[in-house]
Amino acid sequence: MLKKSLLLLGFSFGISYYSFSQSLGETISNGELHGNFQLDAQYYNEDSVIGAQAVPEQLLSNGFANFIYTNKNIQAGFRYESYLNPMLGFPTGYKGSGIPYRYVTFTNDQLEVTAGNFYDQFGSGLIFRSYEERGLGYDNVMDGFRVKYKPAKGVYIKGLIGRQRLFFELGPGIVRGLDGEVFLNDILKKWNEKATKITLGASFVSKYQPDQNTQYILPENVASYDLRSNIQYKKVNFNIEYAYKYNDPSADNNFIYKPGEALLAQASYSKKGLGFSISGLRVDNMSYRSDRNQGLTNLLINYIPAFTRQHTYNLLATLYPFATQPLGEIGGQAELIFKIKKKSLFGGKYGTKILLNYSTYYNIDTVGLNDLNTNRLGYKSNYFSLGDEKYWEEINVEISKKFSKKLKGIFTYSNIVFNQDILQGKPGKPMIYANIGVIDITWKVAKKHAVRTELQGLFTHQDHGSWATGLIEYTYSPHWFVAVMDQYNYGASHGEPKVHYYYASFGYIKNANRIQIGYGRQRAGIFCVGGVCRNVPAANGVTISITSSF
Repeated sequence: MLKKSLLLLGFSFGISYYSFSQSLGETISNGELHGNFQLDAQYYNEDSVIGAQAVPEQLLSNGFANFIYTNKNIQAGFRYESYLNPMLGFPTGYKGSGIPYRYVTFTNDQLEVTAGNFYDQFGSGLIFRSYEERGLGYDNVMDGFRVKYKPAKGVYIKGLIGRQRLFFELGPGIVRGLDGEVFLNDILKKWNEKATKITLGASFVSKYQPDQNTQYILPENVASYDLRSNIQYKKVNFNIEYAYKYNDPSADNNFIYKPGEALLAQASYSKKGLGFSISGLRVDNMSYRSDRNQGLTNLLINYIPAFTRQHTYNLLATLYPFATQPLGEIGGQAELIFKIKKKSLFGGKYGTKILLNYSTYYNIDTVGLNDLNTNRLGYKSNYFSLGDEKYWEEINVEISKKFSKKLKGIFTYSNIVFNQDILQGKPGKPMIYANIGVIDITWKVAKKHAVRTELQGLFTHQDHGSWATGLIEYTYSPHWFVAVMDQYNYGASHGEPKVHYYYASFGYIKNANRIQIGYGRQRAGIFCVGGVCRNVPAANGVTISITSSF
């Protein structure tokens, strides 16, 4: 009897498994699978002239592949990553391989639920932003649950709970958050057709980490909130946001108990041929991590936006870029873009586009408190007063001009004031005053042939002195390109060598596939994206990059 029962159970299980497998197969076949792949590798040579060291492995590589499956209201995916070993300049914690990102998302008309990993942001990110910047080796993806709900038209709510990625592990802290937005023009009938559009938002985030400190009594739960509004009237837009973080002693602020605050305001106006924007930001003690003992960019819960011009040219982007200061900064930027009409005196046949940008940042005005043995608030600050130390200033002018159907150019000038002590962590180093000019010319030689040249110059008496960069790039559309670049610090002084940082590359593109191979030198310095930075060491060798998507 027992044998018959087992046989029947086995037979039933087999039938069920076959039916499930057949159903799963039909489900997969009816869905859609897509993804992308990237592999970057470098073979390293020793180069005593620039201080580049050989590595024991000789070859280092960073790679990843994303796979995303969608079927009606279900989406699932994962990312495999491999660092064997991490390329120089990337955090060594990424050493190894694994699947640090995997998720399943279910969606219907009003509800969306994600289990596993996810990226998200509340408002401008002042109290929460989970994102990745692969070029910096930055990834603080959440691992847990997220729920989005739309209870009514114009009302959006989302909540989340999870832990943050720390290389191939998770940080010890738990992050909880709730965010809501209301679009008043949707929920108030009499506002449906009004020219003024108003959106209100609010967020709440808290982190939990056990107190294991033997010196201080630390709060295990640290809360923060954010209030914001966006008002748009025809061509004018205004946005304001305020964030508050309760006492959060950490290694960043020397374990003081002072609360943190941030205030952000933006206004803009745009119409055809004209655009203007102005942004202001004040930040005070807003470093917010899910592990109070971490440093660098590890386990940051929030994000401080950088209101400066984001550059792409070599000398502008890599020598003296701005880095945000979460412990305290006040500043902002103003930008004007306008186009001189065609067939006018300065517009010429095709018109001329001009961009003017100004940005500056200072420390906040503070008064120290002698209370490190009592309340440990550390200092107090005057809210709208500038401090006496300038961190950054830039005046930037960019002119884009098309001269003919085959010839166009971009001409850029920047005047930069850069505080090495604060922005690069070099105590005692003098303030840098630099003038930078860029000439970027593209010549369409024939239907599929184009040549682009860049001439860049950075002029300063501080740091490593003046630099020059020259680049020439030839493109044979749509598949081939080749480029040669040389960066030369001809103004080096104090006994430093005057070095050529040469680099040559070529590549092939077909459909979604791209392969690039290069050889040359890489200057040691700082690489930044959106105010978040990492140190890049000097290197010499062959690089290869392969990307593809499907």
